[in-house]
Amino acid sequence: MALILRLTLAALAIALLPAQGVAADDSEDAWAALVKGGSVALVRHGNAPPGHGGDPPGFKLDDCTTQRNMDDRGRAQARAVGEAFRKHAVRVDRIISSPWCRCLETARLMALGPVESVMVAAASDRSPDRLAALKQIVSDWRGPGTLVVVTHALTVNALVGFMPGQAETVVIRSKAGTKPGVEEVGRIPVTE
Repeated sequence: MALILRLTLAALAIALLPAQGVAADDSEDAWAALVKGGSVALVRHGNAPPGHGGDPPGFKLDDCTTQRNMDDRGRAQARAVGEAFRKHAVRVDRIISSPWCRCLETARLMALGPVESVMVAAASDRSPDRLAALKQIVSDWRGPGTLVVVTHALTVNALVGFMPGQAETVVIRSKAGTKPGVEEVGRIPVTE
């Protein structure tokens, strides 16, 4: 029994080694694309407890006190994302943000340039017109620098098919061809 357990643990450890290498390469590819320009960085807002519940009932978009907002950890994450962009010398040409306070605060704390509050950055499968408009914006982006979109997990999920962690950056670029679309380049986890 002990031998089976040791063999199982060894097999698990070996299976995890390639996954770690892929994650490192994924992040390196993402940074390289951002530095080169012409890509889009989808940044999920920083930590905003309680997490996956959305906003309280009756929230108002123009009143941050009625929304789910970032905590100190989320603010530190936002600053760390901005610092990482500066450390890698990423040229940011445009920053758009969902008008929700947690996204706007993330974008402003990243301190990469002026922030445009636009409703299309809050698109999801539940808002097909907004999602179509956001897809067009990101698939049309050619640079020369980077377009940063500060948004929500549901928006990233609608664009690339998975839910990122809070303050995670997902780098995408336009797909080659005549039909508008995007492809994932890589993911950058937040380091705080």
